[in-house]
Amino acid sequence: MADANHGPYHPDAHPPVPTGLTRRLRTSVVWQVVRFLVLSFKIGKLMIRSHG
Repeated sequence: MADANHGPYHPDAHPPVPTGLTRRLRTSVVWQVVRFLVLSFKIGKLMIRSHG
């Protein structure tokens, strides 16, 4: 339920704007490769433990 101060069009209802660093990391190919490798390692480790 929305009260009088916080309806769906109130400024606080909008999502926050990402910082400059966040935007740079999201578009950086190098950072995406690093994150891919980290996540792949974690998934591989999980698979090895479950099948071992």
